[in-house]
Amino acid sequence: MRRRAILAYLLDSPGVLQKVSMLIRKKMYNVDTLTVCKSRKPGISRMTITLREDDEARVRQVIHQLEKFTEVISAKELDTEHSYWREAAIIKLEIDGAQLDALRGDYNFEILEHKNHDTHIIHIAGSTRRIDAFIAQLGEEHIVEISRTGVAALEK
Repeated sequence: MRRRAILAYLLDSPGVLQKVSMLIRKKMYNVDTLTVCKSRKPGISRMTITLREDDEARVRQVIHQLEKFTEVISAKELDTEHSYWREAAIIKLEIDGAQLDALRGDYNFEILEHKNHDTHIIHIAGSTRRIDAFIAQLGEEHIVEISRTGVAALEK
């Protein structure tokens, strides 16, 4: 399944997030990430929804349905070739310091805290693929807890 990102600008008012999530649920989509923040314009929020879908018509249908809401100012799909997609993760690890240092050559991450000999909390940011690759190379067995932000996307 192809990963898709939909960018929507909407009024910053109670209940809008619920309306959007109900629409997506009705259309039987599984949302990968949902990121919402204020925009530069007062009273307007910026929402990035990522989901996996190969069918162009289904994605267009969701965008069309979003645009029907009076609270939605605009909605469109972001093309991966013409936009930047990034996310961040905070990961609590149980790993030897030497193993962690070995990963530093391939991945730029920040150590937020070194709790004891083998427990570290790190921050890594970049593309979803980069974070996924880091986790794969690290090994799931070393992860105690992970928190990911969801995708933030911006057109070029």
